[in-house]
Amino acid sequence: MKANDTNKRPFDVSIIVPVFDERENLRQLYDETTKAMAPVNKTYEIIFIDDGSTDGSDKEISAIVSNDHRTKMIQFVRNFGQTAAIAAGFEKGEGHVYVTIDADNQNVPADIPKLLTKIDEGFDVVSGWRKERKDSFLMRRIPSMFANRLISWLTGVKLKDYGCTLKAYRAEYIENIHLYGEMHRFIPAYAAMVGAKITETPVDHRPRTHGKTKYSLMRTFKVMIDLLTVKFLSSYATKPGYLFGGLGLILCLSGVLSAAEVLVEKYFKGSWAHNNPMLLLAVFLFFIGVQLILIGLIAELLARTYHESQGKKPYIIRKTINIS
Repeated sequence: MKANDTNKRPFDVSIIVPVFDERENLRQLYDETTKAMAPVNKTYEIIFIDDGSTDGSDKEISAIVSNDHRTKMIQFVRNFGQTAAIAAGFEKGEGHVYVTIDADNQNVPADIPKLLTKIDEGFDVVSGWRKERKDSFLMRRIPSMFANRLISWLTGVKLKDYGCTLKAYRAEYIENIHLYGEMHRFIPAYAAMVGAKITETPVDHRPRTHGKTKYSLMRTFKVMIDLLTVKFLSSYATKPGYLFGGLGLILCLSGVLSAAEVLVEKYFKGSWAHNNPMLLLAVFLFFIGVQLILIGLIAELLARTYHESQGKKPYIIRKTINIS
């Protein structure tokens, strides 16, 4: 929905569920979600986004949707990723509050009312914190702890668990956010840019009982790259000259100091730079690294301009059910 339609939304809550090959978990997730929302005095919809599943998840979602008008389905033509699925849920959702939750049943739907209570207390974004996380310590929890601390430090938004999908957002703070890559985990940081009041609350976490995890260490590296983009957009999007000019001055000063050191080595120690090939290699690698980082940031801005200027979406929808 459009930003100016906020007051016309027919639901209090839109529960957004990105799905990729989670057929065995969907019925339990639906049953637990409806049970959790039954005592809550709020109207709600559940939007399942089938992100190119190949295990029959689409058929299971269709069966659920056909028996409950509060449930809706969006099916992609192929797998576009979790960020694209959440973006589609935000685009098609009609609630005043968005709640995102994973389809793997590790997030517990019974915690949704807890998030909504925090929203009613006046917060704009409520992030779940998997305080007792039931995942591999070495492969999942250690990389996650490192990433959470780094993200908190760079963005200034202090959260213990950026990776927890179970979150609640007031629609007006995120409906104009455009998501690409793995950016869904940075939504609280984006919301903070426009003045959202953010909090975090402990939520339950269960071990996976069906299906296979879609996470790997490679995703951690993708998150680190996306974090550079978030930091750039939050601090330098309107004044990139400060970043590029500042780095340029530092590099120029470093060049002058390096040249001075070469002269000192030559006239006072009799050492010639061409006798030390590692100096040239270090300088070459350093400058190439800086250039690649800056080119990456420029390319990110160009990609956003390309998509947003033409109204393109980072996904293609095959079909929808119950979507207005």
